[in-house]
Amino acid sequence: MMNLEKTVDAVREIFCSISRPVRLMEVCGTHTVAIFRHGIRELLPEDIKLLSGPGCPVCVTSIRDVDTVIAIAGQKDVIITTFGDMMRVPGERKTLFHAKSEGADIRVVYSPLDALALAVKNPGKKVVFFASGFETTSPLVAGTLAEAEQKKIDNFYIHPVLKTVPPALRALLQDPALKIDGFILPGHVTTIIGLRPYGFISSEFRKPAVVAGFDAADILNAILMLLQQIKDDNPSVQNGYPKVVREEGNPRAVSLLNEFFEPADAYWRGIGTLRDSGLVLREKYAHRDIAGVVDVQVADGKEPAACSCGDVLKGIKIPTDCPLFGKVCTPDKPVGACMVSTEGSCAAYYKYKGISDL
Repeated sequence: MMNLEKTVDAVREIFCSISRPVRLMEVCGTHTVAIFRHGIRELLPEDIKLLSGPGCPVCVTSIRDVDTVIAIAGQKDVIITTFGDMMRVPGERKTLFHAKSEGADIRVVYSPLDALALAVKNPGKKVVFFASGFETTSPLVAGTLAEAEQKKIDNFYIHPVLKTVPPALRALLQDPALKIDGFILPGHVTTIIGLRPYGFISSEFRKPAVVAGFDAADILNAILMLLQQIKDDNPSVQNGYPKVVREEGNPRAVSLLNEFFEPADAYWRGIGTLRDSGLVLREKYAHRDIAGVVDVQVADGKEPAACSCGDVLKGIKIPTDCPLFGKVCTPDKPVGACMVSTEGSCAAYYKYKGISDL
């Protein structure tokens, strides 16, 4: 791989031959953070715009799902388990952290397997894992369910809010408000699903896409590959991360995922309902969905007034365009979900560029 200086020079040379502004979107929260941390925007010509897409699973989890889990936590003999970032995601009136402080049994775990171990230790409780994430996390949830089935751990459940990346990219490409010239595809997700699910980007929409790793050289090389495709007017889906990503992905993980889950429409916070972009348990395993055991009724929550999280997730706005950014909404007191996770666009922007841009 070229060294960074040569790659930047090559980017500038190719961009000069394109002679128009270019808008590229990364759709992985880890990429968002890496782009800020390495100062990649500052290395590029001004008219190459890097947009941050809906690549943070915490950010796109709906208010209703947060409120539903809070309501479940209020039921008798229930232990809620969740990843740490989800504790601070705002529902309509409170977060899981607030519910815990009010007495709900909510525990942070590092893996769904930790939740399964809790179920074994607490046979008189319904232990529920708040299953959020993209294709990277979903096979681990499926594997945990397989172990629960095998060992007949009948008090383990999930509340699934799992989502898949390709349908979100299709929705972005269909949005007339967006003008995206190419995608930097997520390395972790693509390690699981491979390149084929992204084929529509080039075949239907005539846009280039490149899978990228996470260091500065990987990301700059992906940008160079995208610009070369734009210059040649020859869009395709390319693998810029071959040391980790295989074209076929991880068939074993995909098979396990397909055993337990099937596609369904899903609501993405700030974006709306996207067709077949979520994963729900297949009928054979529906008894593991807590919704079938604990009946709670939760209304659709309203997004916070003036919060621009939805437009930030779609790349229509950057975080500093939001009137709440850095004033009412900070990492310590997030109003919108994009400020909660370290992978959220607003949180990354605040940390690396911050209020100096206000």
